[in-house]
Amino acid sequence: MDFSAKGQDLLKQIESLRLKPYNDQTGQDISSWVRGATIGYGHLILQNEWDVYKNGITKAQAEQLFADDSVPYVNGVNGGLKVEVQQHQFDAMVILTYNIGVPNFLSSSALKLINDPNAQTNYSSLESAWKAWNRSQGRVTQGLINRRNAEWKIYSQGIYETW
Repeated sequence: MDFSAKGQDLLKQIESLRLKPYNDQTGQDISSWVRGATIGYGHLILQNEWDVYKNGITKAQAEQLFADDSVPYVNGVNGGLKVEVQQHQFDAMVILTYNIGVPNFLSSSALKLINDPNAQTNYSSLESAWKAWNRSQGRVTQGLINRRNAEWKIYSQGIYETW
């Protein structure tokens, strides 16, 4: 499946556009590379990319970065799915995966339960497995709670909206 325009638009709203490099953990603009350096719509800047992005980017460059960055997440979700899903469910999985990473998604109880609702996991429901991804650096954060709730609303009801 492909990531729909509606899904892409919502993910861009969630990530928000930043044309200058910033620290993803603090939200503060940065002038030198740090772990978590980010630009555009949530593009993590690798240390060897710093010189390319240190002075900022244009909106057109951010759009291209987003398009390029989305590919491995879409491919990861497609690769992990063993069942057919509806477009809104697929979009929700890509949005989740964009945040938690492909390896985490592929090994998640959420994916196990999507592929087999009777799978044995530590969660009583797909919803609880999905919403368990609410920690940043070991701490539950309101931002991730909000994000998981928005993703779940897309997955379970097909309603695309932020908080």
